[in-house]
Amino acid sequence: MTALPAVVGAGTLPGVIRTLPLVLAACLVLAARPLAHEVPNEATVQTFLKPEGQTLVFLVRAPLKSMRDVDIPTKANGFLDLARVRPTLEDAAWLWIGDFVQVYENSQPLARPKITAARVSLPSDKSFATYDEAVAHFSAPPLSDETDLYWQDGLLDVRFEYPIASETSRFAIQPGLTRLGLRVNVVLRLLPPGGAERAFDVHGDTGIVELDPRWHQAALRFTRDGFFHILDGIDHLLFLFCLVLPFRRLRPLVAVVTAFTVAHSITLIASAFNLAPDALWFPPLIETLIAASIVYMALENITGAHLERRWVVTFGFGLVHGFGFSFALRESLQFAGSHLLTSLLAFNVGVELGQLLVLLILLPVLSLVFSRWVEPRVGVIIASAFVAHTAWHWLVERWSVFWVYPFTWPVLDAAFIAALLRWAMLLVLAVLAAWLVRPLVGAAPASAPKTAADRR
Repeated sequence: MTALPAVVGAGTLPGVIRTLPLVLAACLVLAARPLAHEVPNEATVQTFLKPEGQTLVFLVRAPLKSMRDVDIPTKANGFLDLARVRPTLEDAAWLWIGDFVQVYENSQPLARPKITAARVSLPSDKSFATYDEAVAHFSAPPLSDETDLYWQDGLLDVRFEYPIASETSRFAIQPGLTRLGLRVNVVLRLLPPGGAERAFDVHGDTGIVELDPRWHQAALRFTRDGFFHILDGIDHLLFLFCLVLPFRRLRPLVAVVTAFTVAHSITLIASAFNLAPDALWFPPLIETLIAASIVYMALENITGAHLERRWVVTFGFGLVHGFGFSFALRESLQFAGSHLLTSLLAFNVGVELGQLLVLLILLPVLSLVFSRWVEPRVGVIIASAFVAHTAWHWLVERWSVFWVYPFTWPVLDAAFIAALLRWAMLLVLAVLAAWLVRPLVGAAPASAPKTAADRR
């Protein structure tokens, strides 16, 4: 390809014509070769961690196609040259796995491990189904040199061993394997001595994963998750914005925010304990109702909100938003360990801290805007109209998604009766919580301060 300009510049038209077939053939050859720098769209990594005495065994299976920039020997037909590939396996294991995984013992990083085995496996190999099968797999004879296997289809199996102080220590891991693909799924399975296997399904960069967290570690993680979830959730923020608009002071808003907090805590905890429906249509229904709650709040602000009764509406919508929080939390609960309730309460604390931060920013800004530049009633109507417009588009889009899912009438069997009883329990709990919140609401001022502009 680089010689083409010289040929064209020095030769005549017949010379170019004679050269053209060679150039086209070279292009076809290059197009047929796999690109070493291609990043796979998806990569699944299977791992086992088992402390044994003073050694932590770490078994890893990763796709060979993720091992880019490694000179993997192949035959002329594209198959792996298994007779020459074995010396390169450890290099690939260090370059793409060992150098990016950090394991901790009692919060202290472990020393660099050693590789005791590395081999190539067929994509149909099922030896990583259990730990014992995986260990036996490393002791089995390697693939025959005559095996026909394209390098893109092969699997790299590696056994790492870390020196540890005790097998009863608490371990944590930071996988750091996101470079293996655009979307990387790491399946972590811990086999503690004398205990049941614990499985984790890690997507992307989740930081340090405590494999057996203490209660304060779980609480800290879920408080942080709840805090950033409310800040990242634009629909929840718009709902809060609609709540704040008519009040503009923190004290009368306390009752409404308290009702919202109690309500979403009920459904969040209920979902974590499997009291919510598991039908496919339920999540899109909740997302649709969340959009509807924003539209309703915005329209109520425009037509004139009944602030003394707003806590009731907020409580009802809080139940819906709690289910929405549970969908975001569902995947993270695997990191709670044995502290499920602590993690749920900590997530709620994080959500409330995030809400408080939003309120502390919104209230002074709205007060400044409405006192200096915009008449309060006009400002509420304009801001609510923009929110209603945005939420209405969300409502239409989410309703179209929800409508795709088929709804079938439940069968009147024992499972349906059990689900009905769970929902009845949830309803009773919600009514009881509302009854307990009501005295607090009655004691709080129900309306926003009257300004001269408001009285006009």
